[in-house]
Amino acid sequence: MKKLKYILFSGLLLLAGACDKNLEIEPLQSVSEDFALDSDENVKLVLQGAYDNISRDGVYGGNLFRDAELLGSDGEIRWVGTFSDPRDIINHAMDAGNADVENTWTSAYRTINNCNNVLSALDIVVADDRDRVKGEALFLRAACYYELVRLFGKPYVAGGANTQLGVPLVLTPTRGITEDSYVSRSTVSEVYQQVLTDLHDAMDLLPEDNGVYANKFAAIGMTARVHLTRGEYQEARDHAVEVIDNSGYSLVPNFADLWNQDDDTDEAIFSMQVSAQDGANELVTFFSIPAFGGRDGDIEIQSSHLALYDANDTRLALFYDGNGAMRTGKWRDQYRNIPIMRLAEMYLIAAEADARLAGNGAQYLNPIRERAGLAPISPALLSDVLKERRKELAFEGHRIHDIKRVGGTVDGLNFDAPELVFPIPAREMEVNRNLQQNDGY
Repeated sequence: MKKLKYILFSGLLLLAGACDKNLEIEPLQSVSEDFALDSDENVKLVLQGAYDNISRDGVYGGNLFRDAELLGSDGEIRWVGTFSDPRDIINHAMDAGNADVENTWTSAYRTINNCNNVLSALDIVVADDRDRVKGEALFLRAACYYELVRLFGKPYVAGGANTQLGVPLVLTPTRGITEDSYVSRSTVSEVYQQVLTDLHDAMDLLPEDNGVYANKFAAIGMTARVHLTRGEYQEARDHAVEVIDNSGYSLVPNFADLWNQDDDTDEAIFSMQVSAQDGANELVTFFSIPAFGGRDGDIEIQSSHLALYDANDTRLALFYDGNGAMRTGKWRDQYRNIPIMRLAEMYLIAAEADARLAGNGAQYLNPIRERAGLAPISPALLSDVLKERRKELAFEGHRIHDIKRVGGTVDGLNFDAPELVFPIPAREMEVNRNLQQNDGY
C-alpha cells in the first residue's frame, strides 16, 4: 500500500509517453491529490517515494554512474555485454529510442514530481518536521535537475550566457494534462540557477544529522559540486571546506573498507541504501561477475586505466581478475550501499580550487594521496589533482562530467560534441509538442 500511494503521484506529462497511447487508461497524473496528500503521514510517504524513485536503476541505483563512465570511457573500460543500449552509449552511437537513456529521464522526473507534490503540501506536515521535509524534497529535486542538465544539455560554459537548451523545469505538481503541461526546455543557465536556489534553501532547512536521509552537509557538498561544474572555484572551495571542517565525517583509513558495505561508512555523506529486500545496485550487475551476484562481467577495466596508478598505490589492490578480465572491487558484492557523495570528493574539490586559485592544492590533495600510500607532494598542480580524481573517484559516475568541464576529449570527440549528450527520449518527443531534440538526433 505504501508503494501504491507514492507511485500514483509519480506520473508527469513528460512520462506519459511511457504508456501505450492506444490503450484506454486513465493517466497516472489525473489521480486526485487528496488520495495521498491528506495527512502528515501520507505526505511523508510521498517523500519516501521520491527516495524510492531516485534510488531506482535509472538514477542513483546505478545506471546514472555506469552510463557516465561508459560515455567517458576513452578506452579505460570496455563493454562486452550483450545489451545493446549500454553498448551504444560507450560507442557514442545512441539514438532517441535508447531504453537506458529513457529510464534515467523517467526516473528523475518521477522523483521531481514526488518532490513537487511534497512541496505543495507542506502545510499538512507537522510543524516540527516541516523544515526537514521541505529541505529533503528540495535537495532531491536539485540533485535530479543537476544530473539531468549535465546529461541532456550541452556543457555549462564558465562565464558564458549558457543559453543552450537544458531540460524542462517543472516546479509544481503535475496532476492532469492541460496546455500548461506541455513544457519547453529551459536553458542550461536557468536549470543551474534553480538547482542552486533549491540547494541553498535546503542547506538552511536540513538538520546536520538526518539518519540515512539527506542532511545539511549533503546539500552543502552538492553545492560544492555545482560550483565546480560552473567554474566558480572560490565558492566550490568554501562549500567543500565547510563539509571537511564541520560535518564530522572522516576519511576511512583503509580505502578498501569504503566498498561493499551494508551500512554507511564514516566517509559517506549521502548514500543509496540497498538490501536484499529493497533498493537497486545496478553497478554490481554490470561491473561484477556471477560469483558475486553480477551478470556476466559486462564491464572490463583496461590496462590504460590501471596504468594511472603507481605500483605502491594501495587502491590497486581493489582491482581483481575475474572471468578472465580485470574488475573494479568497488562494485563487487550484491545488495550493498552505493555511496553517492564521499568526503574524499570534498578534499578533491578543495584541492582543485586551490590549485586553480593559488597554484597549489597540496593541503587537501595530500590526505587523499597519503591514504593511498603515496608520498605527499608540494606544490600540487592542477594536473596532479585531476589525475588523482581519475583514480580516487573512478567508476563513481564522474568521468564524463570531468572531461566536459575541463574541455577534454573522448575517443577523438570534443567535450561538447553532440555524441556526448543524451538524446531527449523519443516517447517524450512524441507526447510533448514543445520539446526540441538535441543536435544529431
